[in-house]
Amino acid sequence: MANEPVLTTRRAISARRTGFGLRKQATSVLVIGAVAMLVAPMALPAFAFEPVQEEVTYADVESVTVEVSDSAARYESERETFSATTVAELASTRAAAAAAAAAATARSASIRSAVYNPSTSAAAAGDDYPFRAGPLKQLSPLRYIYRECVDFVVWRMNRDAGSTSAPFKYTWGYLTPNGGNARDFKAAWEAHGWPTSNSPVAGDIAWWGKNHVAYVKAVNADGTVDLEEYNAVPFTYSTRTIPATSVDLFLSPPPR
Repeated sequence: MANEPVLTTRRAISARRTGFGLRKQATSVLVIGAVAMLVAPMALPAFAFEPVQEEVTYADVESVTVEVSDSAARYESERETFSATTVAELASTRAAAAAAAAAATARSASIRSAVYNPSTSAAAAGDDYPFRAGPLKQLSPLRYIYRECVDFVVWRMNRDAGSTSAPFKYTWGYLTPNGGNARDFKAAWEAHGWPTSNSPVAGDIAWWGKNHVAYVKAVNADGTVDLEEYNAVPFTYSTRTIPATSVDLFLSPPPR
């Protein structure tokens, strides 16, 4: 029993030494960890320090299906195209195309200077429109709407060109494939480089931006023009004489 306090004291000293050893080990671990944290960034590549870019998400876009009408598809097949396999062949083809364009321009100029003569036309003046009984809101053989102003003037262009039955020289696919309204005529003429003027000749098309066209039957000495048209009176043929200055633009029949 006398030795028990000594044993207790030795155990206490051993425990204190053990605790000190654990604290020393913990301190060593903390020091090593701190050093590692300082050294580790130095070993990382440069891109590791670049800011993280925010992820960008995109909303789903609804797909759109476009249907192309048969008439539009037919129009594409009417377009003239050319191809070449050598530089010389391409140059020759382009020269031929330029010559054809020059000839078309010359022909258009001659059309503008021509004087309309009813006796040499395919039909006499008056309501010679062959589709005057055509059903409303349906397409005529010219691919415009029956008894609308556009269908009538396109018929007159065909008549004056001697094309009075199918296949017609002038149709929607050739003239205004991007639209069938009267307002679309000016843009189509400008896109093709067809002649337009503020000085009319007989056989021209009178055009208004308000969406109407008429046929110029005659140009008078007093500065007026005699017009023939459809749908100024709803879906019906009519005539009138007005100052040429009251027409927005005159369109010459294009070459064909």
